[in-house]
Amino acid sequence: MNKEELIKFVKGFPDKPGVYLMRDGHGEIIYIGKAKSLKKRVSSYFRHSNFASPRLRKLVATIRDISTMRTESEIEALILENRLIKLYQPFFNVDLKMNERYAYIKITAEKYPRIVVTRIKLDDGAVYIGPYVRVQEVRALLRLVERYLPLRSCKSELARPVNGRPCMKYSLGRCLAPCCGLCSEHEYRDRVADVVLLLQGQGAELIERLRRRMDRAAREMRFEEAAHLRDTIRAIWRVSRQQHTIPDIPSGQDNFFEVLNAMQKAFELPILPWRIDGFDISHSAGEYTVGVAVVFEQGYPNPSLYRKFNIKTVEGIDDFRSMRETLTRRYSRCLEGQEPLPQLILIDGGPVQLDFAMQALDGLGIHNIPIISLAKEFEEVYLPNRKEPIRLDHTDPVLRLLQHVRDESHRFAITSHRTRRAQSFKRSKIEEVSGIGKAKAAMLITKFGSVRAIRDLPAEELAAAPGIGPALAKRILAKLNEDGDENINNMPGEETVDAAAKEQN
Repeated sequence: MNKEELIKFVKGFPDKPGVYLMRDGHGEIIYIGKAKSLKKRVSSYFRHSNFASPRLRKLVATIRDISTMRTESEIEALILENRLIKLYQPFFNVDLKMNERYAYIKITAEKYPRIVVTRIKLDDGAVYIGPYVRVQEVRALLRLVERYLPLRSCKSELARPVNGRPCMKYSLGRCLAPCCGLCSEHEYRDRVADVVLLLQGQGAELIERLRRRMDRAAREMRFEEAAHLRDTIRAIWRVSRQQHTIPDIPSGQDNFFEVLNAMQKAFELPILPWRIDGFDISHSAGEYTVGVAVVFEQGYPNPSLYRKFNIKTVEGIDDFRSMRETLTRRYSRCLEGQEPLPQLILIDGGPVQLDFAMQALDGLGIHNIPIISLAKEFEEVYLPNRKEPIRLDHTDPVLRLLQHVRDESHRFAITSHRTRRAQSFKRSKIEEVSGIGKAKAAMLITKFGSVRAIRDLPAEELAAAPGIGPALAKRILAKLNEDGDENINNMPGEETVDAAAKEQN
């Protein structure tokens, strides 16, 4: 693209945080940067040509293409920029080419593990949590652990406990003193498990474990221990709300950068598929049909960006048109700026599902996002305008990642469908009448006692209820009486007065 085309192209960038990759005419990445607003930051390169820096003038003159990777925060953009620069070593990047590392909290692999802060991750059997961007965050977590969930800090080899007097930290409540046999290995391992849950961000699970112990201690009248556990729970809530870590990148052949690079080459994608959207459909014999979109970023699922759509325009069993509706609604939101666009779309199914998905994108004027489908029977990958599918080896990491996206979309689709179906069963039969909502249905059940009682009312009495009237009363009675006596006993919404009142509240 020339400069004018680039300026027009950049206007479509999102006003969101992320990383941008600039390429030269040969497709080589020449510069990687981060931005609080991708649209504003990248546009700034083309506002004028008289930059003071010769390096910057040369960079702008060399740019022929720009791609972006959306992140959810500036912190994630910072970390992503750092990693991509180290991976690609772009010519015009200078500052981050050095091998700067972020901090990890390490739980050692000893019999009685310790906590260590390190910037080097080794294959030594230890548990590494992080990386952490903010040093103050690491310090806050370590202070919390030291005060409420302390582990030993001494470097002594503890092959077996020795008889003796524990150090001052035991007296201050800062150590369990395994060196002197004052706690069992099982008790110490439980404490280590608590610490790992806290550091991995699983605060809810840890709090549930601590709450059970607190209740038990209170029942056994160990009130001091119960109070300590209560204070621990409160402290965990405070810190866990402020914790900002990111998923770590595995090493070796499973390095997700390598996998995404391999995927880009296998499918001839224009840019690295940093964000992948996966789609699936679920229903029960054409009823309660739900379409879903799941999102993988950096090779990891991001459930906060999952979306589900109750299908509205399709009746009966028609997965193809349901898929088309799902993509249309999903990417209409993206075009409105409500959601970021992906670099790759994965459809669960074969070439027919792919065709209907492409119809949805064409209808929205989206022609620059690669789309593929994965057929489950033989795990074949179908691409647009290609008759023969691509068959990857079953051990290929690219196929494993696609299967992960496909399986996660399938799981989320089934869960969403079951939830919708269960909610429909809870719905009162009265709510199926046009003009009756949940509040008005609850009012009627509260007033008359039950759905059966409403069905047996004279039309005049029902019409006299607040907000009903003759026409609506007639529709209600017609709906309730169409089921007959046999089904009225098992009718959804046959609530008692108390249950209806509770629902109304």
